[in-house]
Amino acid sequence: MPLKHDYAQVRSLTRGLALLRVLNLHEGGCASLADLAAQTGLHRTTVRRLLETLIGEGYVRRSPSDDRYALALKVRSLSEGFSDEDWASSIAGPALATLLQQVRWPSDLCTPDGASMLIRESTHRLSALSFHRAMVGQHLPMLVTAAGRAYFAHCDEGEREALLILLRQDPPQAPYAGNARYIDELIHMTRARGYSSNEGDWAEQSKVGAIAVPVLRQGRPVAAINVIYLTRAISHAEAAQRYLSALRQAAAQIEARLVQSAGEVNAGAGCAPAPVDQSAGNG
Repeated sequence: MPLKHDYAQVRSLTRGLALLRVLNLHEGGCASLADLAAQTGLHRTTVRRLLETLIGEGYVRRSPSDDRYALALKVRSLSEGFSDEDWASSIAGPALATLLQQVRWPSDLCTPDGASMLIRESTHRLSALSFHRAMVGQHLPMLVTAAGRAYFAHCDEGEREALLILLRQDPPQAPYAGNARYIDELIHMTRARGYSSNEGDWAEQSKVGAIAVPVLRQGRPVAAINVIYLTRAISHAEAAQRYLSALRQAAAQIEARLVQSAGEVNAGAGCAPAPVDQSAGNG
């Protein structure tokens, strides 16, 4: 028996949510007005009016180059209260523990949080070589740390543009975010090598080096994991030679467990896999 509602549904809200869903299904979260009208079955005038409202609220942006509409970073705030049983600990924890046994240096799993990366899980407390014990919950700048660079370089164009808007408003990172050549070289070098690095680039932690790789889900980054070391103890080239293979194996283990976990949720609940929390976050 269907549930009885005391109030009628708000049609404009239903339509607005439909637009967000359709945008989310498009590659890069970006679509034209004609595409949105066709796929929602709404009149173009209605779609435009709804989009202008969503733009005003900060959930959608309009590209000045091709006149298409895209999801803005604020849409992530809609899922900040959602908890997927802390996947960072239950899924990434075992992979990071195995990585620690192989490399001995500490590692972090970081997810984006605005213009920074949030450390969600870490082996600093377990590593005999750790120099910072309490790292979970700490924030790292995105453009000068290995974890941040690994995530940023593997974002699609739409998300990267949204991140750059935030980064240009963050004083310590604004000079980097406003330098198009720096951003292009960062993306090219990271993707060409297959990993990112921090060779003492972060002024506040200049004695710290790191290498990092992204954690991907359906081809998109959801996190990044790193290996942290002291630059006086080991060079960057040596760190990459020694630890990169184990780091990549850890990322692959997490990615496989994410797929498995989504399948378990799907089989148990008879619905689509629960989304991975992307709330976003030392090297």
